This record gives sequence, C-alpha cells and structure tokens, in this order.
Amino acid sequence: MLPIMKKINHLEELKRVPLELKSTINLPKTDFPMKANLPQNEPKMLARWEEMGIYQRIREARAGEPMYVMHDGPPYTSGPIHLGTALNKCLKDFIVKSKSMAGFDSPYVPGFDCHGLPIEIKVDQALGGKKLQMKATDVRLECRKYAQKFLDLQTSQFKRIGVFGRWERPYSTMTPQYESVVLATFYAFLEKGFIYKGLRSVYWCIHDKTALAEAEVEYENDSSPAIWVKYALKDDPATVDAALKGKNVFTVIWTTTPWTLPASMAVAFHPHEQYVALEAGGEVYLVAAKLAEEFIKHAGLDAPREVARFAGEKLERKNFAHPFLDRNILGVLADYVTMDTGTGVVHTAPSHGADDFNTGVKYKLELTSNVDEAGIIRNGLPEYNGLKVFAANAPIIDLLKQRGALMHEDRIEHSYPHCWRCHNPIIFRATEQWFISMETPMDGGTLRSRALDEIKKVKWDPAWGEERISNMIATRPDWCISRQRIWGVPIAVFLCAGCGKPLNDPATSRKVVELFARAGADAWYTSEADGLVPTGTKCQKCSGAAFKKEMDILDVWFESGCSYLALRSAEPQYPPAADLYLEGGDQHRGWFHSSLLCVVGTQNHAPYKGVATVGWTLDENGQAMSKSRGNDVDPVDIAGRLGGEIVRLWVASVDFREDVVGSEQLMLRIAENYRKIRNTFRYILGNLDGFDPEQDLVLFEHMEPLDRYMLRETWAMSVDVRRWYDEFAFHKAYQRVLNFCVVDLSAFYFDVLKDRLYTSAPGSRGRRSGQNAVWRIGELLVRLLAPVLSFTCDEVWQQLPSLRHRPGSVHLSRFVDSGDLLGSRISPDDPLEREDWVTLRRFRDSVLKRLEEMRNQKVIGSGLEARLVVNASHNIYAVLKRHEADLRYLLLVSSVALTHAAGNTTEAVAIAVEKADGRKCDRCWNYSTHVGEDPVYPTVCERCSAVLKEIETGAAVR
Repeated sequence: MLPIMKKINHLEELKRVPLELKSTINLPKTDFPMKANLPQNEPKMLARWEEMGIYQRIREARAGEPMYVMHDGPPYTSGPIHLGTALNKCLKDFIVKSKSMAGFDSPYVPGFDCHGLPIEIKVDQALGGKKLQMKATDVRLECRKYAQKFLDLQTSQFKRIGVFGRWERPYSTMTPQYESVVLATFYAFLEKGFIYKGLRSVYWCIHDKTALAEAEVEYENDSSPAIWVKYALKDDPATVDAALKGKNVFTVIWTTTPWTLPASMAVAFHPHEQYVALEAGGEVYLVAAKLAEEFIKHAGLDAPREVARFAGEKLERKNFAHPFLDRNILGVLADYVTMDTGTGVVHTAPSHGADDFNTGVKYKLELTSNVDEAGIIRNGLPEYNGLKVFAANAPIIDLLKQRGALMHEDRIEHSYPHCWRCHNPIIFRATEQWFISMETPMDGGTLRSRALDEIKKVKWDPAWGEERISNMIATRPDWCISRQRIWGVPIAVFLCAGCGKPLNDPATSRKVVELFARAGADAWYTSEADGLVPTGTKCQKCSGAAFKKEMDILDVWFESGCSYLALRSAEPQYPPAADLYLEGGDQHRGWFHSSLLCVVGTQNHAPYKGVATVGWTLDENGQAMSKSRGNDVDPVDIAGRLGGEIVRLWVASVDFREDVVGSEQLMLRIAENYRKIRNTFRYILGNLDGFDPEQDLVLFEHMEPLDRYMLRETWAMSVDVRRWYDEFAFHKAYQRVLNFCVVDLSAFYFDVLKDRLYTSAPGSRGRRSGQNAVWRIGELLVRLLAPVLSFTCDEVWQQLPSLRHRPGSVHLSRFVDSGDLLGSRISPDDPLEREDWVTLRRFRDSVLKRLEEMRNQKVIGSGLEARLVVNASHNIYAVLKRHEADLRYLLLVSSVALTHAAGNTTEAVAIAVEKADGRKCDRCWNYSTHVGEDPVYPTVCERCSAVLKEIETGAAVR
C-alpha cells in the first residue's frame, strides 16, 4: 500500500482525499525545458560535439557503407557569411546528414576559394604605394593572411549554425597540395594540345587592369551615347549598283561606344539582308531596308528617295573613308549583324569586340589595340589621346560634328557588361592571353562536344539547368584562362626568350608540380624555380637556349574547377564523379561550367552525377539583400538572438530552387513554429518519466487501436519526409512534420491520449500501450528531424529513455525503419483501419465544432460536462459501433449514446449535446452517475475507483 493510502483510516479523514487524488495523477515530468534558450545552450552543444569529435565519429560509424559525396563549392573568403551562404551551407548539411542517417558514408569536406582579385584589391588598398617596393612573395603573404582571416571567421560561423564537416582540414585553393593539382591540370591540358597563347579580344576590366572570363561578367543597366555616323564610299558607286553612278554615297553606322571609332577598321553588312540607297540633300545613304524608316526619322531626312536596293553581299570589300582619320575602311560581311536596331551596318573595331576580332582575322585587318591596361587611349588625335575610354566619348562626338560626319546623337538606357568584382563597366580589348580551345580534338569529339554529351548524363535540379548550361557551352568562345594579377596560381610555363614559344616538356612540368606540392605556388617567384629547366634544353621552334618565366596567373574559375580533382588526389577512395554539386543559379556559367570543362578535358567525364541550383535571397519587397541597402538579415546575428536552429529551420521552410525571402519577421514566425515542434518533444519526454522500453515493452498487436493507428500514421509521415529528403524538397518535409506535430499529434492524438496517460494506473496495459507509442514516435521524430534541427534533436536524444548500445549522439544513429516502429511482421498500412480512423476523425471534428457552439451558448462549460446522443446512418454507425467503448475518450465528453438511424435519413449523423448525467469526478473530471458509490473514494467515478484500488494493491499489469 502506498504511504498516502495509509493515512485513510476512517471516513472522517476523507476530506484530505482531493490533495491525495492529485498525487495519483501521472502528470508529465521532464528536465527538457519549454524555453529552449538556444543562444545560450547551442554553444554548449557545439563544445560537446567538438569534444567527442562528432564528424569523425560519424565517419567511423559509416565506414564500409556505400558512399554519397556532396562536393562543396568553395565560398569566397573575402568577408563574413551572409544569409545566402548560410542557406547554401545548411542545405548541404541537411543533405549530408540525411544521407548519413539513411546509411550512407557521406563525407563533407568544406572548401574555400582563397585566391583572386577581391582579396588582392583589399590588400592593395591596405598596402598603398608600399606594394610597389615589395617582393611578389611578400605581397602574396599579405593576401594569404587576409584570406586566412576570413577562412577562420567563416569556419567559426558555419560551425555556429550547426554545419558538420572536416573543418580542421578543409580544402583551400591556397594550400600547396591544391595549387599543385591546379598546375598539374593546366599541364594536362597543355600536353594534350588544348592550350595556346594568342592575341584575342577579351573582356577587360580597366579598373582592375586584368582580363575577365565570361563567368566574371555581369550585366547592369547603364546610360550610353548612341550616335549615327556616316562613312564615305571611296570606290566607284556604280560598282555597287548602276543607279548610284556619279552620286555622293555614304554608309551609316550606329554605335553606343564612340570611343571605339579610332580603332574602326571596317564596316560590316549582313550578306543576305536587303540594303537600300536613300537619296536626300544631294547625298545617298546605304542602310538596311528593314531599318530605313527608323534611320530616316533619326537622321531627319526630308522626303528621301530610294534609288537602289541590293543584297549586303554587294558591299563586300568596297572601300570607305574613316570619318576623321586618314584610314581606308573595308566593307566586310558578317552574320552577326542584326536588324533589331541601328542601321544594319556595324563599324568593326577588331581590338574591341569578340565578333569584330574574328572578322578582323578573316579579312586580315589590323588587330593591335591602342588602349592600354588602364583603359587609356594611346597614339590618337590630340582631341582624345591620353583620355580614358569612356571620357573620350564626348570629344570624339565633338570631332565627328566638326568633320560633318555625325548624323544624329541620342542617349539610351541599356544592359551593359560590368566586372562582377568591382562593378565598373568593362571593355573588350585585344591582348595576348592564354586560352583553352573548345574545338581541340579529343577522344570522342572535341572539348565542346564531349562536355555537351556529358551534360545529358547529369540529373539537373531544376531540369531547366540542363538547357541553360548546354546553351552556354555550345556558344561560348575559347576559354581565356590568364589573368594579369599576382594572387593566384601562376601559369608556370617557361617561355623561349627569343620567340616566346612555351616549353612543353612533361619532365620539367612534373618537377614544377612537385615544387608546388612541396613549397606552394610562391615558389614560382623564387630562384628555385629558375633552375628547373634542364641544362641544354632548346626551344622546339627557334632552338633558343634562354628561357623566361610566364608571370600571368590562372583564372580563379580554372582553380575552382579543379576542386574535385584536388579532393580526389587527397582522397583516392572518392568516386570518379561526385553525387552532387549544389550552388547558386549563376554557377551554370561559373563553377558548374568550369568544373565540367576541367574534368571532361582531363578525365573525359563529368565531375558530377547531379547538380542542384539555389535561388537568390531577397527581402520581403523582392529586392536582393545587401548591407548597403540595410535590408540584409545576418544569420550570425539571428543565431545570437534567436538561435542557429532558427536559421536552419528557416532554410528548411523555403523552396531553395526559387528565389527565397528572408526577414526579421519571417525569422520570428519560424521561431514560433520551432516552439510548436519543441513542445511536441516536451510532451513526449514528459510522458516517458519512469518508462523503460525493455521492461515495459508492449507489442504492436497488443496496443490500443488508437496507438496502433497513430504509429502507422507516423510511419506514413516518415515515408513522405524521407522521400522528400531524397528529393531535397526540405520545404515539403518541414510542412509535413509541422502539420503532423500540430494537427495529428498535439490537436488530436496527445489531446485524446492524455486522459489515459494521466489517469490510468502507472503500469496498466493501456498506459503502457500509450507510452510505447509515444516513445516510438519520439524515437522516429528525433532521428527524422536531426538533419534539420541538429541541436534540438541531440538535446532530446540525451533525454529519451536509455537503451543498451545506444550511440552518444542522435547523429550517430540511423533513421527508424518500419520494423523498428511497428514490428517486423506488421504491415505498415492497414486500409480498413485507416478508413475507420478517417471516418472517426471527421466525426470528431464535427463533434468538437458542435461542442464549441454549446459552449458559446453557455449550455456547457468544458466538453466533459456534455453527454452526446448520436444518431448515425448505416455506414458511419458501423464504424462508431466498432469503437463505441472508446468514443467518449476520443470525443472528450463524459458519455456517448449511439443509435442507428432508421429509414432513409438524409443526414449521415445527427449529434445532440446534453448536460452530462451524474456528478463530476474529482480525479479525472468526467461526469458519472456512479460518483459516490465507493465508500473509500466517494468523490471519484467508477473508473478512477478501480485505478486507485489497482494503485493501492500494486496490481498494475506491466
């Protein structure tokens, strides 16, 4: 007999029963707090993970399992993390953790992009003029320090939001091992004949004084002058068309870059378009027929007369006069001349345009650029010589006016290429650069065709990514891989001092790679590299014996494109292709693109099996986030105030394939949803006090019907979530779990179950059935949510009932399978059971709505004051009859009278609410006509009387 029962010796002492009855209620008890205090408690969990070496422990636990490699795209180490990088890293963490818990060996080696212009510019600003007196190795050391500072900062910030990985040994593009692989990849291209050095017109940033790749160019709106300029025909006009004989003929070009006119060498016509000769004011103008009306309007011609019409091919190799220079201008043909705006005639400056350059090569035009690396025009007329290109626009326009060559002047707003690093407008400039040819033959085709073939084998998510990158590969020019900077991997090639031809000697190349692997790329700037050319080496072209070092560096996209090759060189057990690359949508022209070319060119296969694309982070007004606008949301700040878990849950809540919205208010709403999930765990843990899963086990087939149903519902939810994990549809998983916690558990199952858990004898079969179900649901949920709520789930893991051989962290466990949840012989689905419970829950919703109406009418207070009279038609009646004994508990009322509707009633079920008969039980608060029948416990109902006797005699069934 319990001590409290010994106090009840005679009827006079019954007044003490209410207090004692309260002590017999199985109220929830747990140390798991309702208030998470995430900002204070997460760092403690981080320290625990650090102490136990969680990442290495996971690797050891999954050793020998099938591998799943999610290869990290390196973030740039030029500043702290922002919401976009937090989104990126959390998504990768979700994938790696979910794969690991699904049984894969899923390593995650974080990467950092440490070379490149942004860092060098910051260091330049800090050093000022002192840089000019410093050795290259000293400047590179300052760049290295700068990059390392932010590498360390980003590492701490990513760890703060719960991202697991090999943080103590990431891959970094500035380590000797990585630099040596980059160089070895360059040599592989060189030895296979892909690489050449030549004069080409390339994107050029005059602010940063370097060539740019296509991936380093972004387009922004800009205002430019638009001018219509006439070029006089020098040849006999009759050779074009007899109707032009003896006339004063001009062609008219339209351009938005007046500064390129000093470099104008030709005028281009479309060979198959029709051109018209318009006569007005004693002059004849040759323009495209499709654009004639537009030209007439802009030029202000008065009643022009068409005197001839002919195809553009008639103007090939005709000679025109430059509008202000003593230079012959050749008529050329080009398919790229469009008919959408202008005049259909394009002035051609081979040194300042990719198409122009190719046309210049075809027609053997002068290709030399008179614009220097800073964008200053050299060797020009006094009016513009020594000016920066954009500053030269106005004086060149004035010069055209003076020479009578300007027919119209305007301004337009248009999309213009800018440097993605400094955001200044860029130009095309003909310079000697290193290129990878897209058309070099290789096994199976060319680099271009093989890359296109491999793209088709990759799973693109979203699917439009395939077409996007295919179009970019199909239309891209040769890859300009040289940069005129210092902070990067040098193009470690020895050039003949006489003729400039590169030394392509594999033995020498291997020595340089070994040097880089030992001493890093800095070694190229030391005398040690000078001695690597073997004595007696001769130039293959001119037999010269003197060599000099190339001092350009490689494009950083080439560096990052080598990342999986570098990782595999250090981890040879990794598969030839990673399972997944995941980065922003701009990487179809960036990292996805360069990685594809680097690996196809050297290994003849794609570096990835799947590619997922992440959208941009925007504010609530749809604007891109930036600190300068003041609309950014700092994930580190959110972690410090609300918790890293809130950042993670926000990431899980959005469909990353679209542009996603972040804001303070959104984070607060996410925090509220987090509390709902946390309270679900708290309910579970609170009702497992004193529960031993091994001693108190109840088999599925012996459980109460409601418990069996909810375990199957839990499994159905788990199947959905795990499928969405596999599809990276984390937002769907988030909504499914949140709905399950709020609707299925809190509002339904826990609401119904609490009566049985609280008022039954502690060891009764009914209560143990409920505890078994709650425990199993908790075990499944804590593992299922661990990839997302990594901190909270490990906190819950420590509070769940202990089991033998249980790992020390939830992250070392695996997802629960149906055998663990239900039993190996139990079907995960029972259609008849499910149909019954669909009917019961729909019926329950109707009852609760009716009870609410009665409460509002003051007929009843709580639902337990109600008695229901239910008149149901045949189909519903059969379901209710099967569960009749449990209906009052399911509906949270004191009694239910069920009758079968006679005849052809139009209502499926009629619900009448009456005041419950009898008195209120002081223990369970149900109303019963049997309250007072037990002389020992006169204030309790017959059910509680039996429970109290069971407690008193210690006869609870375990």
